[in-house]
Amino acid sequence: MLFNLIDMAYAMGPAPQSGAGQGGAGGLFTSIIPLVLIFVIFYFLLIRPQQKKAKEHKTMIENLKKGDKIVTSGGIYGVIEAVGTNTITIKIAENTKVKIGKAYVAVMRAASDED
Repeated sequence: MLFNLIDMAYAMGPAPQSGAGQGGAGGLFTSIIPLVLIFVIFYFLLIRPQQKKAKEHKTMIENLKKGDKIVTSGGIYGVIEAVGTNTITIKIAENTKVKIGKAYVAVMRAASDED
């Protein structure tokens, strides 16, 4: 009689699920959503502005010409004397010229800035 009750209780339980079942897909979906949201936030707050800044810097480097006032990434102020393919020559003082790589130009100063 006791074994008979156990068999009836086992038979009344839910049917066993095979493999991932119905709950597996929902669990996977809800665990991926936070990762996707984090990536989207990182893209708009970090990656996109950095790409935009790099594009503006590249455009500025390509448009350098003789007579432009610049500041190097090392903090040296100067005026461009000559422009090469990968280098520029800047005048930093009277009778003092320095040759630097174009990539090391940080910003262009306004023509009205003091020397």
